[in-house]
Amino acid sequence: MPREADVLPLRHVLTLPAVPAAVRTARETTEQVLTEWGIGLRHPTAGPALLILSELVTNGVRHAAVLSPQLTVVYAASRDCLSFAVHDRHPYQPQLYGALADTGAGGLATVMELTLGLGGTAVVRAHADGKGKGIWITLPL
Repeated sequence: MPREADVLPLRHVLTLPAVPAAVRTARETTEQVLTEWGIGLRHPTAGPALLILSELVTNGVRHAAVLSPQLTVVYAASRDCLSFAVHDRHPYQPQLYGALADTGAGGLATVMELTLGLGGTAVVRAHADGKGKGIWITLPL
């Protein structure tokens, strides 16, 4: 099965240190990428996408930094689809759809509510070496 970034023509990759300032940098980069791709910050998907990405990077900084000194954000898009992922080197793979029922899931529950509310999908994919994962979000445009 092809990965989102393999089939979507627009791509951008950002690698950041797993520190709190990474959240702001990832958000600012997302704004720039969306604008460059003609999606624009007033698009109905832009605001939720920025919040989802911020939550995923925050989770990477809070929970994965001990084993993952860097995070990688991959952006991909087409005319009708925006996809992005946050990759880290921590092996733990959260249960995304279980976050909706878990009152302690915090940011991950927000990610899932926004993603599903926009008609999008979310998936956790383990890295081939078993030492990390990427959380992919795909949203219709």
